[in-house]
Amino acid sequence: MRYDMHGRGCGKRQAMHRGGRGFFGHGFGSGRGGRFRDDDEGRGDGRRRRRMFDSGELRLVLLRLIADEPRHGYELIRRIEELTGGAYAPSPGVVYPTLTLLDEMGQIAAQESDGSRKRFAITPEGQAELDANRDAADELIARLAGVGAERQRTDSSSVRRAMGNLRAVLVNRLGRRDLDEAVLHEAVALIDEAAQKIERL
Repeated sequence: MRYDMHGRGCGKRQAMHRGGRGFFGHGFGSGRGGRFRDDDEGRGDGRRRRRMFDSGELRLVLLRLIADEPRHGYELIRRIEELTGGAYAPSPGVVYPTLTLLDEMGQIAAQESDGSRKRFAITPEGQAELDANRDAADELIARLAGVGAERQRTDSSSVRRAMGNLRAVLVNRLGRRDLDEAVLHEAVALIDEAAQKIERL
């Protein structure tokens, strides 16, 4: 008997493949710039956010990341956030119970540590499970990276920051009463030149 990420019993393959439901089954790439959710609940305002993981998929992702190198819960959360470019970070309330389940299943084991956080390493049983689901694990990691690539393409925060800096400089420098007309013309020429260079990118 296998268990899904919430501890419910299910078949071995059913945990990894639930008929394509959830984010990885459909809706990938929709709603640019949106965040993802861990649970089955909506936003509370009548709208629903995309779900990142279907049942059992988070377990497989964590197993794959732990196989790369031993990690504790916080490192796993941060690694997933890095892969998605900040679009998604699983909540501790989902990650830590899943780690407990993997530990109870004998697929990971806590390592000795001087700190308070327990790092987990994959066990032979966990490696066998990962090997049996290698293609699914690779697809999940690739799709997480795809979310990050999409986020990078559509995230305009750096552009807004640059425009804000330009506006602040213009207000501060060109708003002075003693502004020389030659300086004004030079500033306008620089802005026009930058616009032309960006247009040619």
